[in-house]
Amino acid sequence: MTTTHCALTALPPLHHGYPGRAPVVAARIGAGRLYLAGAGVYLAVRIVGVLVLALLAARHDQTLLDRLAAWDGQWYLRLAEHGYAVVGGDVNGDPYRDASMAFFPLYPAFVATLGQLGLPLVAAGLVLSAGAGVAASAALVRIGERVGGPRAGLLLVALWAGAPLAITQSMVMTESLFTAFAAWALVGVLERRWELAALCCAFAGVTRSTAVVVIAVVVVAASVAAWKAAGSARWRALGAVAVAPLGLAGFWGMVAVRTGSLTGWQDIELRGWGVRYDGGVDTAQYVWDVLTTDRGAFQTLVVGIILAAVALAAIAVRRLPWQLTVYGVGVVVLVLGTAGIPATRPRFLVPACVLLLPVALGLARRRPATIAAVVAVWVLAGAWASGYALTAWKYAI
Repeated sequence: MTTTHCALTALPPLHHGYPGRAPVVAARIGAGRLYLAGAGVYLAVRIVGVLVLALLAARHDQTLLDRLAAWDGQWYLRLAEHGYAVVGGDVNGDPYRDASMAFFPLYPAFVATLGQLGLPLVAAGLVLSAGAGVAASAALVRIGERVGGPRAGLLLVALWAGAPLAITQSMVMTESLFTAFAAWALVGVLERRWELAALCCAFAGVTRSTAVVVIAVVVVAASVAAWKAAGSARWRALGAVAVAPLGLAGFWGMVAVRTGSLTGWQDIELRGWGVRYDGGVDTAQYVWDVLTTDRGAFQTLVVGIILAAVALAAIAVRRLPWQLTVYGVGVVVLVLGTAGIPATRPRFLVPACVLLLPVALGLARRRPATIAAVVAVWVLAGAWASGYALTAWKYAI
């Protein structure tokens, strides 16, 4: 905690009152230092998470590398090696040719590219996730600094990196990569940098289906900007409206052609995993069952995370810019409104990173000792939840 604590409490100012170009240069230097501090905070927290996982894995006679490539990681590794020729099974265990199309192509494509450079595929996936996490931390620092100052930005990184099930950020999984694209798209929206927003949004669309929320934010914000602007500014905003949905629409279109159904991807999710959107009926029933019957520690934890996400979404409505609110609340609505495999909801909520910003804003005003204590407890609790899910909870996927 010493390194993290120093990064959170000894920050350089981003702006100075020098004449001429000096303010720009000073601001860039300050921003660069802040990004480096954010990367340091992120990596320090993730190292703690991986170490806790290693201890719990040893306790259950499992290997750390096997746990870091577990869950959907095995799918991504097979896709990186064989492409969509991989054949899986459906929810009943029967062979299902199209099962692999449930997984979006960008992450395994990146893994395959790193593999061609000589890295073993597992190592390639882990390196990709770590690098994407650092990229995401830079965007989160920028968002937090814009809303509440540098300390709030670094605290947002620490809270996101230490969240329950944040271990997925260090696994062969898409959470880090998607969050990086989503967060930088939000930076583009907040700063009216429409090319950045549209490009990151398009890449998010070939990373995971949660991109539908990012697309909604970018399209609405760019449309409003185009309505108010004129000339080249209007055309840049309209370009973002056109480009933002291309990634998701392109992949879903490809699946539709392969399956012969306009709802091909949704059909695969239903047959392969029993997953469908029901508006939250399944989630509500699950929460009620867990709270009124004798369930295990992990299921109780899942319900606690669900309730906390709803509370943070409500707080975000009052505390955050509308662009961040729509994204964070949209992810919660999408995740909690989806039926099937309820234990996965905490990890699907990991990209809803901006919902932790009100907490970061509140902590940023506290004394350094209070900040250090709260962050330490949060990180250790999140590391335990992640390690428990991967080692002791036998149904985790």
